[in-house]
Amino acid sequence: MVRALVLAAHPVPDSYGAALRDATAGALRGRGWDVDLCDLYAERFDPVLSEAERRGYHEVPANRGPVESYVARVEAADALVMVFPVWNFGYPAILKGFLDRVFLPGVSFLIRDGKLAPNLTRVRRLAAVTTYGGTRMRAMLCGDPPRRCVTRAVRFVCQPRTMRYLALYDMNRASDARRGAFLKRVEAEMGSF
Repeated sequence: MVRALVLAAHPVPDSYGAALRDATAGALRGRGWDVDLCDLYAERFDPVLSEAERRGYHEVPANRGPVESYVARVEAADALVMVFPVWNFGYPAILKGFLDRVFLPGVSFLIRDGKLAPNLTRVRRLAAVTTYGGTRMRAMLCGDPPRRCVTRAVRFVCQPRTMRYLALYDMNRASDARRGAFLKRVEAEMGSF
C-alpha cells in the first residue's frame, strides 16, 4: 500500500485551502492509499528554528530530536503532497519552518565528500497543490520561488519518479466556477497520481 504524507498549511479551517486539502486527501484515499494528513496549523507545529537546533543542525542523528515525530512521518512516506497558498511569493511561514526544521542533514539529504546527496528516495511521488493571489505572469516575473523550491530543491532530495505542480493563479479574482473547476482538476490529478 502506498503511504502518502499530505502536508497542509492554511490557518483557516473552512477556507478554499482546506477544501483543496480535503479533496487531495480524499482522492488519494479513494485510490486505496494510506494517507497521513499533517495539517500544520491544526497540529500547532512550531516553525521556529531555535538557537540550539541551528547550532546542532549538522549533528546527525541528534539533530532529529526536537522534530523526531515529524521526521518519522516524512521517512515513512512513499508520496509527499504539499497543499498551501502562496503568500508574498513564498510559502506560509509554518511550511517554510517545517522544511527548515524537518528536512535536515541525515533526513532529507546527506553530505558526502562535501557534496549533497538526496536521502528521501523512498518518496517516489511528489506533488504540490497551491493557489496564488496574482497571475501566472506576475509570479514568473518574480521568479516563482515556491514552484522553483518544490520542483528543484524538494525534488532533488526525493528524486521522485512522478511529479505534479497544480496551481490556481489569480485566486483573488477567481470566480466560484473557476475555483470549482480547479478543485475538480485536483481530485482528478490526485486520483491518477
